[in-house]
Amino acid sequence: MHDHDHDKPSRADYHRTHQVRAVAEAERLLAERERLGARWLSWVAGELYALSPPQYAGMVRRELQRLQEGGA
Repeated sequence: MHDHDHDKPSRADYHRTHQVRAVAEAERLLAERERLGARWLSWVAGELYALSPPQYAGMVRRELQRLQEGGA
């Protein structure tokens, strides 16, 4: 029995738990694109860098990419 395995949620569990928040964050970042114009890319990179943990930042980055591509 590995008790420490129960302390850390699986990647799938983490994704399920934080998916809604990651999508909302990606939508917030994308909403600023028109207002910031050419500065948006560097601004969004800074925002993503500030997100924690890195696993969550990666989820937001993927959602942002999906939204930009107009995919579902």
